[in-house]
Amino acid sequence: MMWRQHRSEALALAIFVGVVAMVLFILGRPMHALFPLGSAHCLAPPLDQACRSALVRLQQDYGYSTAVLILLNFAPYAISGFLGAPLLARELEAGTWQLVWTQAVPRRRWLAFKVVALGTVSVLLAAGLSAVIGWYRRPLDLLGGGFDITGFDLTGVAPMAYTLFAFALSVAAGAVLRRSLPAAAGAFVVFLAMRFTVAGWIRPHFVTPVTRVEAFVPGSGDITDGTSNVQDMILDQGFIDAGGRHITGLGAVIMEGKAREGGGDPTTYLHDHGIQRWVVYQPIERYWTFQLIETVTFVGLAVLLLALVFWRIRRSAF
Repeated sequence: MMWRQHRSEALALAIFVGVVAMVLFILGRPMHALFPLGSAHCLAPPLDQACRSALVRLQQDYGYSTAVLILLNFAPYAISGFLGAPLLARELEAGTWQLVWTQAVPRRRWLAFKVVALGTVSVLLAAGLSAVIGWYRRPLDLLGGGFDITGFDLTGVAPMAYTLFAFALSVAAGAVLRRSLPAAAGAFVVFLAMRFTVAGWIRPHFVTPVTRVEAFVPGSGDITDGTSNVQDMILDQGFIDAGGRHITGLGAVIMEGKAREGGGDPTTYLHDHGIQRWVVYQPIERYWTFQLIETVTFVGLAVLLLALVFWRIRRSAF
């Protein structure tokens, strides 16, 4: 019975994931071919000429990858919302809940069976797609993105948590709105709002960030911002003057301009004037800690939403 009801959606989603995976494989092979020894070979300096050439080509020829990866952030909802929104809404919309829930199977058991089966399908599809995305973007790790929506949100275990959350959210929306399309649309808006809120404002503060202050080495010529690892999440950065005042934004640009005046080594100027550089960041070594925190957060929200749905259907009528 359940398979007959949902087989078209499940097959459509399996085809969708398969097509996306195939496209990523086709697009990813030339990127991987740039690094015959593997992209990990080009992680640590000093880089040989082959690595430098490959990185230049990666930046020039595969800039579109950022747009592709941003679009893939919609995949968790595309997979699970398609299954979750009609789960209850279709029965309520058509009035068939009165027949289904008066059969021998209690309504909560009926719902539990569907939630477990369809939720499992969603998570498994998301896991397979996440594995392919992780392979696709491996060379792009050399350019950064360890904690942003083109990297962190698409790899590891977090995508499965997003998918489960999207599924629970769409099921709950269907129970409240009683119409499949409005439920899918409403859940999608809430899903995006939650994802962007966590990624933009909450994730950077999961753990107290690291603050590093370094003096300039005269004659080194190195006044680059950030850290030595492009995968780190930079939260703030700039200069500190001899009086301990932080110089950021336009002030930092002006200071760097003064240091470069006259064509001399800017590090000598900055060192002689007691200027140091500082950076506040989350190191990439915390990647799995952040993955665990975000996964627990979204799985917890999913469980809460599903608990509310089960409480909702205990009522004798809708």
